[in-house]
Amino acid sequence: MSDAYALETHDLTRKFGDFTAVDRVNFYIPRGEIFGLLGPNGAGKTTTIRMLCGILEPSEGEAAVLGFDVRRQPEAIKKHIGYMSQRFALYNDLTPRENLNFYAAVYGVENGLRRARVQELLEMAGLKGHENQLTRNLSGAWRQRLALACAIAHNPPMLFLDEATSGVDPVSRREFWDLIYELAGRGVSILATTHYMDEADYCNTIGLMYQGKLVSVSSPDTAKEGLRGTLLEVTCAQPGEAEEQLRMVPGVLNAAVHGVRLHITVEHETYAGRVRDALLQAGNPVSEMQVILPSLEDVFIAIVDEQNKQTEANAEASA
Repeated sequence: MSDAYALETHDLTRKFGDFTAVDRVNFYIPRGEIFGLLGPNGAGKTTTIRMLCGILEPSEGEAAVLGFDVRRQPEAIKKHIGYMSQRFALYNDLTPRENLNFYAAVYGVENGLRRARVQELLEMAGLKGHENQLTRNLSGAWRQRLALACAIAHNPPMLFLDEATSGVDPVSRREFWDLIYELAGRGVSILATTHYMDEADYCNTIGLMYQGKLVSVSSPDTAKEGLRGTLLEVTCAQPGEAEEQLRMVPGVLNAAVHGVRLHITVEHETYAGRVRDALLQAGNPVSEMQVILPSLEDVFIAIVDEQNKQTEANAEASA
């Protein structure tokens, strides 16, 4: 493992009996960068983080965090990292200032430095003016800011965020990521898991997880540019049925419902006419069609579709 990285894994694997929750995962995080681990619930993101935080021992493979081995030095890792999840434990009957004082003490911040550190955290999180309210009376967004401040009370060089923005409105999520940017600017390395695809654009590098496997690692822009074919956004009367109607049309790579519209990937823009004709013949005429730039959700759907096709092909070949 290299000391040049804040975090590095090699074939990291975790099994629970016959079930493989994390399957030979490989990635690294340069110091001071934000790595986003994206995927649906059950993809293996939280299990990966638990291994990296020294909470869960890997079944196979290796990993190092800040130079500490996850198998041999889990306690050293816990002392040098910050961790925040959707269920981060705040004490509702304490004020933000009291919560911060408590966590600073737990994390071993010296008495002589604690008061100044708490004040710094209140200012960083924008909690001035709210510091003496009971935590139970704070909004979800303010509680989230407080939870982040508590997680970094000891100035850790590495921060783990496990679905930390779940249940928070989009504006508050954006403000939360502004705080994350600020930390990264100070040299803090960050691993964030999320199932919100739009959050990937805030990361330097993203890893897409599916069924325990890391199926793609790249920058957000590279992932979008690498999408094969042309993406069409289609409006028709029955988008749910259209998804099924287009699966066997030559030149259609995949189709997925996005709200009231369809996102259809075709091998070339000239195949748009095939899509229009196929839906018309199925009694589901197109009212609007345009070429659009792909989102990371489109990229993820395409990768998952390709993975599923490969799995089916392998199963047929071994039958």
